[in-house]
Amino acid sequence: MEYIMDVIFFIMGAFFGSFFTLAVYRIPLKKDITHEHSYCPNCNHKLAILDLIPIFSYIFLRGKCRYCKQKIRIRYFLLEILSGIVFLLYAKSFSINWNYIFTEKTVLLMLGLLYFCALFIIAGIDKEKKQIQKSVLGYGLIIDMIYIIYVCVFEQKNIYGYVIYLILMTLFVLIDTCILKRKLDTNYTIQILELLVIIAIFSGEIISYYTILFTLIWIAITCLINCIKRKKNKVVQKQEKIKLPIGYYLCVINIIFLIINNFLIY
Repeated sequence: MEYIMDVIFFIMGAFFGSFFTLAVYRIPLKKDITHEHSYCPNCNHKLAILDLIPIFSYIFLRGKCRYCKQKIRIRYFLLEILSGIVFLLYAKSFSINWNYIFTEKTVLLMLGLLYFCALFIIAGIDKEKKQIQKSVLGYGLIIDMIYIIYVCVFEQKNIYGYVIYLILMTLFVLIDTCILKRKLDTNYTIQILELLVIIAIFSGEIISYYTILFTLIWIAITCLINCIKRKKNKVVQKQEKIKLPIGYYLCVINIIFLIINNFLIY
């Protein structure tokens, strides 16, 4: 039974990975991600079912579109594998006895996977566009609200800490809205703060602390590497602001620490 569930969660993750690539491409363009049929972004040909099987379609089509023969970026293939592995590891981290499916751990597992969906999409869009979409933040907040209701009702956790986070979130959303109304291009910082609140609600203070700490370390290493590359090139250029995908770093590290934490406590 355990091996069957491992396969199921890997396949589930791979299918979600395929959806993440679609969402990362369409959400910034304000396109529908649920009802509009999948199509090749190069030739706009609608994709058949055989073109949409995660991992296997890429292998059988040799990384090319069946219709226009345009190369498909390998990152789509890698993301499907990675999301499958993440879903599998997260499921195994709970050490669930699958002979008793309806347990507290199962509910937390499902909420966690829905939460991971938000992090994957936020990370993907931020890596590509250096921006965080409000709609995805809103989805993440909804998952957090469901999580708060569950842990406060069934686990009888103190609600006051969560209330403080929600007040902070409301404040950040109001500031973000005011900034957008004035058409200022400084709302990325506010959206990072909103993301941190979402992470803190679901992950708790300790994991959030490690998420922020290792994000800062990652940023420092990235900046150091960029600085070394510039010196090696020996080309004098005007100083340009390099916008780092901080949301991407936060999401990736938070996923890693949530999985590690579960393996330690369960």
